[in-house]
Amino acid sequence: MSNQPGEYYTPERWQNWLDRIDEEDLDPEDDDTAQLLWNMQDDTAIAVVKVVSDFEEGILEEEEALSEIEEMREVVLAEPAFDDEEALMLVDSVQTSLVCVFYAAEEFIVGGTAEDAEIGEYVGAAADAEAEEDLDTALSYCVQAGTLVIDGAEFDPSIAEEVEPGLVVQWVNGLDSLQTAMKDPEVVEEDDE
Repeated sequence: MSNQPGEYYTPERWQNWLDRIDEEDLDPEDDDTAQLLWNMQDDTAIAVVKVVSDFEEGILEEEEALSEIEEMREVVLAEPAFDDEEALMLVDSVQTSLVCVFYAAEEFIVGGTAEDAEIGEYVGAAADAEAEEDLDTALSYCVQAGTLVIDGAEFDPSIAEEVEPGLVVQWVNGLDSLQTAMKDPEVVEEDDE
C-alpha cells in the first residue's frame, strides 16, 4: 500500500532516530553505533525510493513528488538539537550521505537517467572534481550516478575505497543506501537492535 502525500517521511519518524542517538552511548568504532547510523540512513533512502516509485507509477505528479522530496530533505537536513558534539558529528555524516540521495531522486524525477557514463566513471569524475575543490561539480557527478542507481544499475560500494576520504566517499555511502532501498524497500524499524 502506498503512502498518502505528506506521509512518506514525517518529522516524527526522523525525530525517533534522533532520540535513539541521543539516548545511546555512541562509539564511532562500535558496530552497534555503526548499525544504528546505517539503519537511520537506509530508512530515509527507503522513503525517498517510495516517492520515486509512486511518481513512476503515476500516483504522484512530478510537482507532488518533488515537493515530497523537498519536505523530507528539510526535515532530515535540519541541524539536530544535541549538546553532544560526537552525536552531532555522527548525524552530520548521515545527513551528508543523504544529500546525494535527495538530489539524485529530484534529478531522476525531472530529467530521468544520466546516460553519459557508468556509475564508476561518475564517481571517479566526482573524486577528481573534489580534488580540485570543485564540490558542486563533484556532487553533480554523484547525483548523476544516483540516477543510474534509481534506474536499477548496480555498483560495488567498495569503489569508495579507491577515493580519497572526503565528501565523495560520504555521497557514495548514500548511493549504497539508495541501492539497498531499491532492492528491498521495506521500512527499517526504529527499534531494531
